[in-house]
This record gives sequence, structure tokens and C-alpha cells, in this order.
Amino acid sequence: MRAGDVMNQVLPDTVLDLAASVAVAAAVEAGHAIRSGLLAATVSAKDESGDVVTDLDLRAEEIILRHVRRAFPAHRVLAEESGVLDNADDAWCWVIDPLDGTNNIAIGLPVCTVGIALCHHGTPVLGVVHEPIADRTWTAVRGRGAHGPKGPVWHPAHRPAAAAPVLAWLQGYPVTRADPTARALRLTLESASRRLIQLWSPLLCWVMLSNGDIDGFVGYRAGMVDLPAGALLAREAGMHLTDFHGAPLDERLELPSGEVDFIAGSAEMMSDLTLLVKSAASVTVTGLPG
Repeated sequence: MRAGDVMNQVLPDTVLDLAASVAVAAAVEAGHAIRSGLLAATVSAKDESGDVVTDLDLRAEEIILRHVRRAFPAHRVLAEESGVLDNADDAWCWVIDPLDGTNNIAIGLPVCTVGIALCHHGTPVLGVVHEPIADRTWTAVRGRGAHGPKGPVWHPAHRPAAAAPVLAWLQGYPVTRADPTARALRLTLESASRRLIQLWSPLLCWVMLSNGDIDGFVGYRAGMVDLPAGALLAREAGMHLTDFHGAPLDERLELPSGEVDFIAGSAEMMSDLTLLVKSAASVTVTGLPG
């Protein structure tokens, strides 16, 4: 009998162990396909918004879906390119971002990740992030911590308090260049940081935050496909996550998925980050084209 046929008859820990094994294998295989196809990637318009998709997105998603469907045929799936694939057991939902960084690939910048999460009744319980170019993988299981290429990831070292922080910024794809809130937030964060990075690959920002490579991460109207894996990785690495008002972030997945504002960082950084975000409400950026 296959694993998917006995999902409701085994202990949750056993489910998570199997799911983690499947997700890592799927992410690594998808990553290898992305890395091997980078130089010959074909790019096409995804929709009228100007978003793009590559053949690598589709190939990677096909690989991941094959792994997930073989092991857990009854589970629901939310995939970046395929959308919601309903099935009998909607208590479990896989969230798949087969290539986080498509716009980077489209301009010849090899910065991307593969993200896979498993949610139980909407709550992320497993997150896997794979970096194809460096062939590195990070995993997190709720309540069991986060692990990276060098082992457990927990409370990484932080920069001295006197040093200006390095922050990451994310705005959702539907946010326009003229959005006044986004403009104010970017200007405020950049003015208060040593560097404000925008990688076009949110999952890589979550990895950097979990590793302690950056000090904070702020997202405005961020999409939900890459949030479950990234947020769980950060939480299990000891980071704190809130909304823009300072309340604990609810990263539970609800379909159809929407958008979320978040602030993420170490305990030492959260007060300063929250004050920065709140102060942006009084900032008006003028003189720029719409």
C-alpha cells in the first residue's frame, strides 16, 4: 500500500517525516533541472499584467507535482503555475513555488529558489527551500526547528547594535511603482539601513534572515505562495514575525490565497523595525513619475 493511501492511519510525526523526505527530493530534482537549463531558458508572457513565466518554471513544477502526487495523491495542492488542484483530503495542502525568481532568470540574473510547503488545516507544518545555483537546501518542521547545509539553524549571530542594519524589502507583484505606501516604506527603510536589498526571490530573503545574513525583512502586499515555507523557516530559526501593527503574524493559508503585510527579524530588531514601518505612514514621496 502506498504512503498516500494510508495518510489518515499513521501518526502525524510519521506523515511529516515522509513529507519532508518527499519535499526535499522534489526540490532538489527541480533545482537540478533549473540549473541545467538556465542558459537555454525560454521566457513568455504569463498574463496581461506583464508577469512572465519560463519553461524552467513549468518543468520544475511538473517534477514537484509528480513527487507529491505519487506519495500523497489525496492531498490538495496550490501551485504557482497550475493554481489550486483540489483533492479528497483538503485538510492537507501543498504550496509549491517551483521557481521563485522568474523575473531574475528572464533578465539573465541567476538568483532563484525552489519553495515547497505543507499546510495542515491552513497552518504551515513543513517548509523546504532549495537554492539551485549553490545546490543548498533548508528545511523546517513546525516545533522541530530549522536545518540548513551546515546543520541546525537557531538564533544566528547578529550584527553589533551600533551597525546600521541590512534589510530586505518585498512588494507584491500587483503593487505599482506609483503606490504611495510602497514608495514611503522603501524610502524609510532605505534611509535607516546600511543596505536595503530587493532580490525578486523572497524565499532567498527568508533564508538569509534565518541564517543571520540580514537583520530584517519587510513585505508589503506579499503573495501567499512563498510565505508558508519562508515564514516557517524563519520562525523555527528563532525569528519573530508580525503584521504592520505589531501583532503576531498569522501565516495560515486560506484559499483562495491573498496578500499579507509582514515584518520579520530577530527579537532585538522587531521594535525598531515596527517603528520604522509605522513612521512611513507620515512620509510622502513627491516628484517621481507615476
